[in-house]
Amino acid sequence: MTTSPDVLDDGLPSAVPDPAPSSGTLGGDNKRSIEQIALLLFIVVPFAALVAAVPLAWGRGVSWLDLSLMVFMYYLGCHGVTIGFHRYFTHGSFKAKRPLRLALAVAGSMAVEGPLVRWVADHRKHHRFSDAEGDPHSPWRFGDDLPALLKGLWWAHIGWMFNEEQTPQQKYAPDLVKDPAIRAISRHFVSFTVLSLAIPPLVGGLVTMSWWGAFTAFFWGSLVRVALLHHVTWSINSICHAVGKRPFKSRDRSGNVWWLAVLSCGESWHNLHHADPTCARHGVLRGQIDSSARLIRWFEQAGWARDVRWPDASRMASRRKPVGADPA
Repeated sequence: MTTSPDVLDDGLPSAVPDPAPSSGTLGGDNKRSIEQIALLLFIVVPFAALVAAVPLAWGRGVSWLDLSLMVFMYYLGCHGVTIGFHRYFTHGSFKAKRPLRLALAVAGSMAVEGPLVRWVADHRKHHRFSDAEGDPHSPWRFGDDLPALLKGLWWAHIGWMFNEEQTPQQKYAPDLVKDPAIRAISRHFVSFTVLSLAIPPLVGGLVTMSWWGAFTAFFWGSLVRVALLHHVTWSINSICHAVGKRPFKSRDRSGNVWWLAVLSCGESWHNLHHADPTCARHGVLRGQIDSSARLIRWFEQAGWARDVRWPDASRMASRRKPVGADPA
């Protein structure tokens, strides 16, 4: 069976159906839910680990096994979010066979960035009101002067996640709420968080047959990895809406930030994304690395994905700024 989100060219739901029997999170649209409490815990603890990483690495606290686990788990969760949560579930950049659809939902959940349905609802709302009133995480929320922008960058980076304002899941993610399997994966966000954090120490402990090996694998492969991925992802909301080149026309301040491209799996080519939200490739210009688009291409070649919305030359040309226009 092949399924995909029903979205328009702006990446938003094409219709708002009658309310489904339940939401995609345990607390519904209530932000003061068990998922938010868990998210706070899994933000603070990994960040503390990231702060402690340098002095620990200075001694004997890191091995090639630890680094390998960190890199593998990082890019598993990162691509789960960029390909799954973002390009597929939010914007419908391609259609996926059911096994790939479920695999992307699980992989994205391993990034510890919140329940799938809530993530998608918030991001669709962001696109509807990008850098304008109603945007959940615009860095320009408080104004354009330096103090306001500094406050806005903090808000866009992390503060918005603990705002009591609700994003209605039935309004912004009805296609996901009505899918029982996707709804179940979203509601078990905490379980996938535990699994994501447990895999590195389990592997590290079994390979080294020691508790120390399990501990260092947990520190690097779980805590440091989650903290790094969090801040890279949040930087797309904050940094990429404050600075960067803007070669394409968009109604917001989204920019391309090249030095985040590899760590963000291609998401930091953010200007094109906001100019053409449903495009499966964000890095469309020469030299723009986009590992998420490469994986989507492989999924397509394997027959797991179809109807991929690859860049179209005429569409890209229509979105380019005129020759001589300031690209910044």
